[in-house]
Amino acid sequence: MSPKHAFAALLLTLAMALTACGGGGQDASSSDGDASGDGAFPVTIEHKYGKTEITSEPKKVVTLGLSDQDAVLALGVKPVGAVDWFKEDPYGKWPWTKDRWGDDKPEIVGERDEYNMEKVAELEPDVIIAQYSGMQKEQYEKLSKIAPVVAQPKDYPDYAAPWQEMSRRIGKALGKEAEMDKLIKDTDKKFAKVREEHPEFADETVIVADSFEPGVYSAFAKTDPKAIFFKELGFKLSDDVDKLVENNMNVAEFGSEKLDLLDSADRVVWVTSSEEANDRIKGEKLYQRLDVVKDGNDLFIPYQDPDIGAAFSFNTVLSIPYAVDETVPLLTADDK
Repeated sequence: MSPKHAFAALLLTLAMALTACGGGGQDASSSDGDASGDGAFPVTIEHKYGKTEITSEPKKVVTLGLSDQDAVLALGVKPVGAVDWFKEDPYGKWPWTKDRWGDDKPEIVGERDEYNMEKVAELEPDVIIAQYSGMQKEQYEKLSKIAPVVAQPKDYPDYAAPWQEMSRRIGKALGKEAEMDKLIKDTDKKFAKVREEHPEFADETVIVADSFEPGVYSAFAKTDPKAIFFKELGFKLSDDVDKLVENNMNVAEFGSEKLDLLDSADRVVWVTSSEEANDRIKGEKLYQRLDVVKDGNDLFIPYQDPDIGAAFSFNTVLSIPYAVDETVPLLTADDK
């Protein structure tokens, strides 16, 4: 399997394994304990496994959430340790984080939800952050013997907290709440500007889809970060996709015989791993018969090279601005 195919397969595997991913801008103060100003320590943060107190400003940070490093980097802090999501050593690669990492790279301390406790301990972190994660209680208890652990929010299923909520909690843990609030507001304003400039988006329904092998297709539910990204751009999402989602997953998988699902939308946005995948999808005869295809309302966006699909798959305070800048021109080309 080529690196690009592996990249897409890992994304789909993760989507099938995770519970629904939420969206929206709920204020983190409702779940955080006593509020504190920037740099005002100690702070106490509530989470899935209780409460964690951070007594002083952390200098060495380990992130165990798949995309948590972005929010930490956004605040000018380089994590000393992080987990590997895509198995492609992306640190310093992604255009939205490249300049922030510079020549530094974090120690890889795990793969997705499997953590190397010894490596974490060797880094002697001041705080361990796990927001976009599926950390288990046993892992939390072991890691808490190393450093204070800010586990995933308690009011959402794992991998289901809004990016705004996770970002605010990270800002609080680092004593940079006001700075993070500004970043969130600026990002929300970027979405709002797109909705203002393109009110036509509100009249259109979109389905975000993928296909990493012949005859197998995936459509992302309303709870998936990729679908949420397009909703925040102003689009409506298809209810028909969610009707096919099973076991609280955030993706519906189906065969060629159900490709007519895509006609429940005005647009289909494919997030694909290669030109070969694009050609395979376009070559499917049942696909060619769809109205959304005949009307020319299908759009193919790569995960990588350029890294547009990866950006709205991460869906973080750092990656969203890049994703917006790269995606909107594709959506509005030829006034479509």
